[in-house]
Amino acid sequence: MNLLRSALHCRLWLAAPLMLSLANGAAQTPPQSAQAETGVKPGAPVVLQSYPPELVRSGRDLFRQDCSFCHGRDAGGGESGPDLTRSKLVTADVDGDKIGEVVRNGRPDKGMPRFDRSDQQIASLVAFIHTQQNRALSRGIGGRKGVDASDLQTGNAEAGKRYFDGAGGCSTCHSPTGDLAGIASRFQGLQLEEQMLYPEHAKSKVTVRAASGQAITGTLVYLDEFTVGLTDSTGWYRSWRTSDVQYKVDAPVNAHVELFSKYTDADIHNLMAYLQTLR
Repeated sequence: MNLLRSALHCRLWLAAPLMLSLANGAAQTPPQSAQAETGVKPGAPVVLQSYPPELVRSGRDLFRQDCSFCHGRDAGGGESGPDLTRSKLVTADVDGDKIGEVVRNGRPDKGMPRFDRSDQQIASLVAFIHTQQNRALSRGIGGRKGVDASDLQTGNAEAGKRYFDGAGGCSTCHSPTGDLAGIASRFQGLQLEEQMLYPEHAKSKVTVRAASGQAITGTLVYLDEFTVGLTDSTGWYRSWRTSDVQYKVDAPVNAHVELFSKYTDADIHNLMAYLQTLR
């Protein structure tokens, strides 16, 4: 979900969007039949639960605000998020027991932050998602769709800049005139949101200290139980046995993951809006 209201919220926020956490419970390929998804025997009547229209509308608005950047405006799948209308997790959900857990706890390792949502908001999301699944099952529709660009353009750029320079701590590692210069030209839409929320391909730095006391810092290239290897400032690859040295890895993605529990929806949307100005 969007981390999120902008389209990552990996979260690419983002990127990314319930969100990337539902990926584990969603089928990535369409089932051969409704039986495969629901476990209902052929010919048996399928009882689809209905929800009050106002509750569904409320859930639709919240979903499109927070989740559509990953899962599409109608929960049918986005650029990176699975089709929730064909999700086994959604099918198995009873009164929000599974959907609510995913929304509230998130899945940081998959790029999805947790969302602090009230019981009423969870109920509305559950109503909307189940209604969309019911429609898909009854009509035989569903499938991955694109992301509406408007879903990624709801934040305030000035507020995003203040967050970047202040509470978010982004400026301690990044610079709009340095590593982020032109980032909105290199990445657009959901790709930009994913880079913001969970830059999984960001290169880690490592400092290796030999027994002699000499310290070498470079880009981490290889690390396992026995060997640590890096590329130094001259471009040379160097490696050591881990038993012979001390080393410290600085993984940029960790700082992004730590923000998952601190972001508000507004923070994510505003930060995304600010990054979109860096062309």
